[in-house]
Amino acid sequence: QVQLVESGGGLVQPGGSLRLSCTASTAIFHVYTMGWYRQAPGKQRELVATITPDGSTNYADSVKGRFTISEDNAKNTVNLQMNSLKPKDTAVYYCNGLLTILGRDYWGQGTQVIVSA
Repeated sequence: QVQLVESGGGLVQPGGSLRLSCTASTAIFHVYTMGWYRQAPGKQRELVATITPDGSTNYADSVKGRFTISEDNAKNTVNLQMNSLKPKDTAVYYCNGLLTILGRDYWGQGTQVIVSA
């Protein structure tokens, strides 16, 4: 079992920045695809960004050019740097670790991001 713990959420003004972090209980980035998802009130959970074991990244169109996903393998941490935040970015952000071949799919507890003046 892998535990994922998110941190870094909070309240920020439009145009501001936040950095989310997700720490895994064990070293998994070399085999797992890590991702950030978000769920706004009344909406389905949606993909924000993913990073594969070889470092390839993928972003939702709505965050391209504003958000950056990265990994710190020494700290077992995956980060999401969020810049130029907009009110529509308000959501609970979840960290995910996926290893499809073994059917392993882990989620963190979520961290709230509120973008408001």
